Amino acid sequence: MTEFDTLGLSPTLTAALHRGKFTQPTPIQAQAIPLALDGHDVLGLAQTGTGKTLAFGLPLIDHLLAEPGKPAPKTAKSLILAPTRELVNQIADSLRPLAEGTRLRIATVVGGQSINRQIGVLAKGTDILVATPGRLIDLMDRRAVDLGTVRHLVLDEADQMLDLGFIHALRRIAPKLGTPRQTMLFSATMPKQMEELSRAYLTDPRRVQVTPPGKAADKITQSVHFLEKGDKPEKLREILARDLDALTLVFARTKHGAEKLMKGLVRDGHNAASIHGNKSQGQRDRAIKAFREGTITTLVATDVAARGIDIPGVAYVINYDLPEVADNYVHRIGRTARAGREGEAIALCAPEEAGLLHQIEKLMKIEVPVASGTKPARPGAAARSGQPRRRGRKPGTQPQGAKPAAAKRRRPRRPRAA
Repeated sequence: MTEFDTLGLSPTLTAALHRGKFTQPTPIQAQAIPLALDGHDVLGLAQTGTGKTLAFGLPLIDHLLAEPGKPAPKTAKSLILAPTRELVNQIADSLRPLAEGTRLRIATVVGGQSINRQIGVLAKGTDILVATPGRLIDLMDRRAVDLGTVRHLVLDEADQMLDLGFIHALRRIAPKLGTPRQTMLFSATMPKQMEELSRAYLTDPRRVQVTPPGKAADKITQSVHFLEKGDKPEKLREILARDLDALTLVFARTKHGAEKLMKGLVRDGHNAASIHGNKSQGQRDRAIKAFREGTITTLVATDVAARGIDIPGVAYVINYDLPEVADNYVHRIGRTARAGREGEAIALCAPEEAGLLHQIEKLMKIEVPVASGTKPARPGAAARSGQPRRRGRKPGTQPQGAKPAAAKRRRPRRPRAA
């Protein structure tokens, strides 16, 4: 495979990669980096855990090192937008070691933290600004940041930004950016709306796709248990008891459900914590740090809060509730089997979730192996198998050609005798 040294990166960056013990680029990195170094707009499609951050981060830093001068106060030379606070912090943490020892400044702005402190940081100017769209607009409204000098734009996990409704924020931010500029858009999936987004914000982009959309990492072992909804708590505890020291990420559909599930696990003696939208940024950061260090072994999360979690040691992902959007299943199980490791993804499927599982299997073009229970028949399976389909009329309807039945006449009451 191609070595980082041969991709055309500056000696400063190749030295930083060697210090970080990065020697072999991933497929998305090997294909995207040379294109981005040449100044092309890039549309990158790859599943989670394949190294997308360095695929855009390395050429971005390389370009900035070649540009003279420091950023003026309240300005940024480049902008990276990501959908969640966790992902913003992860991106910044990945890029800082690569910029260490250089003049480049990296700043983050996210909700849930002191906006006055962020205003103070931006007042000095920054080379790389990593932000969530909502907080960035708050800072723009306060005239705390001028984006007119931005010549490099990165949209990371763009599909998730669309799901969260950030397209409206992007329409406000994009006109404020400098031109001409290089734009890189990275995503794990490519819904129709993403095509429209790329046409609107990318110019003659080079498309890089290393895995088909909806395909999970090869080293993930998947299985599903079919059971009643009320039996899920007992099954979850049974699965966790198999390996109490393993790092396990459990996905719930709602914030309330995640919190309730976590409290039940803690009562049972599990080292558990939760992250969801009702938690403060400090609480979420502390929970992820404890999970990364192994102090917490079970982390219960919702989709939005868990986006961007990059912890190589996650051994199991349990879908306690199946996601309503099939793409999110791929993102969820992509939290395991990272950095070349193996992982296991386990789904708990109640009868009312059978349709959701069908959509997931249709997207991934596989059937998830059944670990226990009986898989319900797909809708319309009887008709496809050649069995006669019962044809009955809807309740309350008349057979074709039948006359409506005459309404019954109520016989008038006789007046009572006084």
